Amino acid sequence: MNAFSRRELLSTLIGRSPAGGQKTWAAEAGDRRAITEIGLTSADGTLATSSTGSDVLVVVLLYGGFDGLSAVPPVGDPHYASLRPTIAVPASEALPLDRLFGLHPALAPLMPWWNSKQLAAVQAVAIPYPTLSHFQAQQDLGQAAPGTALVSGWMNRALSALGDADALAGVQVGNSVLTASLSGPRPVTTLWEVGAFSLVGEQWDASLPSAIRSLYADVASTTSATALDTLKACRDLAPLQGVTYSPANGASYPGSGLGQSLMGVAQLIKARVGVRMAAVEYGDWDFHADLGNGGGGAMAGMLSDLGSSLAAFATDLGSELARVTVVTLSEFGRRVAENGSAGADHGHGNARLVLGGGVRGGTVYGSWPTLAPKALVGGDLVGTTDYRNVLAELLERRLGLSSLWRVFPRFTPHFLGLA
Repeated sequence: MNAFSRRELLSTLIGRSPAGGQKTWAAEAGDRRAITEIGLTSADGTLATSSTGSDVLVVVLLYGGFDGLSAVPPVGDPHYASLRPTIAVPASEALPLDRLFGLHPALAPLMPWWNSKQLAAVQAVAIPYPTLSHFQAQQDLGQAAPGTALVSGWMNRALSALGDADALAGVQVGNSVLTASLSGPRPVTTLWEVGAFSLVGEQWDASLPSAIRSLYADVASTTSATALDTLKACRDLAPLQGVTYSPANGASYPGSGLGQSLMGVAQLIKARVGVRMAAVEYGDWDFHADLGNGGGGAMAGMLSDLGSSLAAFATDLGSELARVTVVTLSEFGRRVAENGSAGADHGHGNARLVLGGGVRGGTVYGSWPTLAPKALVGGDLVGTTDYRNVLAELLERRLGLSSLWRVFPRFTPHFLGLA
């Protein structure tokens, strides 16, 4: 090992990778599985991966304050067009969902899944209290535990409740900065690119994995957990390294960050490496100006990327979509009335999209409070559905998690019937 020090080993494990910033986040000592020696091969000497066929929840985080009134416009509400004279999606251009709601025309790629009842929307969803701060709202969205001292994320707590401590059970693709919902004691993995996850270092040689196992196998510490979890992740992802991924069923992903990240998630799901929950971020929805309407503008461009990326993901998965559910989340919506810059300021109530297996689609869920002046709170759409109701239903009915109190403490969920 050429006097390879502990510090150098740790640096190699968590700080240097060709894809930039890939990490395995170790469990805290008080909530960690027993440390066992983990090799890079199975007992017969071949590369080993999980054959799990368990359901998967994919969370697409639309940071910046997603405008649900543009994505799922309430074109049948008599106040909608007058409150947004230049940015309302015209009723004639919206894709009809029901008598009240339409879908932004830029999301047209998703209509086949709406028609096959695998896509649903939920309107007037929100965190339980209004806040106009992106930072605070994103933290609250991720922690999902108001009124408690918990600082872990709801996805991390869900992984713990599911009893799966494998570092690939929870993944974030496309960003090395861990999102708040995945942070916590359970090990999770961030990847820039699925096909470029490897163990590298200035003094790399073939004996490095066995040296790391020998060094950390009998050490009960957070550092040893990180080392062994990283080795296992490298082993499970080894068959995917250096392989050009070809989407199935004629799927064509956009070249955007969102499209490429969702392609990576699809690759992991189809490889059966044990993923149960995955997170992807797609930010910059903060349109205070030039938001646009159904015919164009900044919102339409981003919605086109969102719709095309999700459609490619669902197409690529094919029959695997039966065990996958996608849900979009954002920290808050936009104000109902447009501002003087043809945009919309920070608001409250918002829309969610839910796509995939087991979804009772073809329906817009939630209680619509209307956009009548007396129904608004400070000019904002009221959040009539706590977003934890949506997540709790997906966790219990799709992932089989029954102890929801461990994920959402001090909260009694009320299911909408969407799963």
